[in-house]
Amino acid sequence: MPNAIDDLCYQLALANRIVAHEGVLDGFGHISVRHPDKPGHYLLSRSRSPELVEPGDILELDVDSNVVTPGNILPYGECVIHGEIFRKRPDVMTIVHHHSPALLPFCLTDLKLMPINSLGATMGEVVPSWDSAHEFGDTPMVLTTNAQGASLARALGPHWMVLMRRHGATVVGRSIKEAVFRSIMTHRNAELQLRAEAIADVTPLSPGEARLSHDYSLQERPLNRAWEYWVTRLTKAGELPPKTRTLVGGKAGKAKAKKVAKKAGRKK
Repeated sequence: MPNAIDDLCYQLALANRIVAHEGVLDGFGHISVRHPDKPGHYLLSRSRSPELVEPGDILELDVDSNVVTPGNILPYGECVIHGEIFRKRPDVMTIVHHHSPALLPFCLTDLKLMPINSLGATMGEVVPSWDSAHEFGDTPMVLTTNAQGASLARALGPHWMVLMRRHGATVVGRSIKEAVFRSIMTHRNAELQLRAEAIADVTPLSPGEARLSHDYSLQERPLNRAWEYWVTRLTKAGELPPKTRTLVGGKAGKAKAKKVAKKAGRKK
């Protein structure tokens, strides 16, 4: 019988697939959620492309980003992003790290990302920028140490997203639905801003408009309406994750792998 953790793992797998299906994530990027019973732990998929994540791929990690789930299973190399933000921000329940092609131009230039419509205002009043070179010099442009994750968490501060120079963006939310909504809507705001910039000067929302739009757009009604739409699109595409949670590396997972291998051998 499914329990609360199994359901949360399904929702996390669903979130990965939604954000990928909507063009924000590709073969890279990742989404996490804080453990509901252990605030110092979080749930994150094993290292797998977001569009393929299943409930059984979800691992439990502690806030130091050590894998707690039994088995020699590799998480994402940048899991420290999640651990250090969860450590610093007790209000954050979900974290999305992505390399949206619409947002990357704002990470590669001095062009300022700004809310130009009501849904884009979910980026928040301030979107800080973080440059790994300032503290760590030359890197492979990924965050692999707790010190790097902590630096990013400090740059994020009390805000809802941070741009990472020459890298991508990290978005946080108070729920899975909010973080997914913010990730997709800021991606679309960036697309619209780039198109508008090619035509003429862009007029952003006023601070008051942005603040009111942020609060209105993140109410339960808009969040649920958008979530239903994205799930329906995923359903029509035949890309929903499986409901059952077969843990990778567990007995059931090994039996399933043997069965698949045996079937593949027969086909040969």
